[in-house]
Amino acid sequence: MNNAVNDPTLSPLTLFGTGPAFDLPDASPYVTKTEVQLKMANLAFTKERAMPNASPKGQIPFLSDGGTLIGDSTFIRAHIEKTYGIDLDHGLTDRERAEAWAIERMIESQLNTSLAYWRWLLPENFAKGPAHFFDGAPQGVREAALAQVGANLKAQGVARHAPDEIVDLGDRSLRALSIVLGDKPYLMGDRPVAVDATAFGALAGIMTPFFESGLRRRAEGYPNLVAYVARMMARYFPDHPWPAAA
Repeated sequence: MNNAVNDPTLSPLTLFGTGPAFDLPDASPYVTKTEVQLKMANLAFTKERAMPNASPKGQIPFLSDGGTLIGDSTFIRAHIEKTYGIDLDHGLTDRERAEAWAIERMIESQLNTSLAYWRWLLPENFAKGPAHFFDGAPQGVREAALAQVGANLKAQGVARHAPDEIVDLGDRSLRALSIVLGDKPYLMGDRPVAVDATAFGALAGIMTPFFESGLRRRAEGYPNLVAYVARMMARYFPDHPWPAAA
């Protein structure tokens, strides 16, 4: 799988991710974010699976651009905008750009960590989902990975809270997104911009019926967010069946 990084038959732009899983186009909200941003930029690319240890930063996603590897979804966006003369926030004022950045930081610092908690640290969700990333791996690898994720989530703070507290914190971010979205089709107006890719990746990951969680039930209580995810899915992944469609 990692040999694909240096495969000369691939497109000059190759996105490396986790792959479809959990009723989602990709298991990782960060990969989904980058894939949508590449589509927003109208850049031709191929997508391949890879393990995090093939990445320059030890995480998924990463991008190969003519053999140059760029890690981390935020820096991938910066690379494609600078290299290809693209502005994914075209049309936004300076204030709107600042607001979009603040929303993105809220999503990735709070909602995505909550999402990871419910997938990895709720035993029944881990068993049906992330545990299978390690099928066929040597004994002990799965347990070591789970312990590392748990340590990371504790360091980030989310795993220090009780489950109901994690739901309440996540719900505050969901409510904030719902208010920002209002009755608009996209977060910043009539057309999607970069932050929509970030929000979509997180919200679809939370709303997928594959996993049960209190956070998912809270998210389903915001009709405009449910419709928003369905709208983004139809626009960027029209062939992907979405069981949570509004």
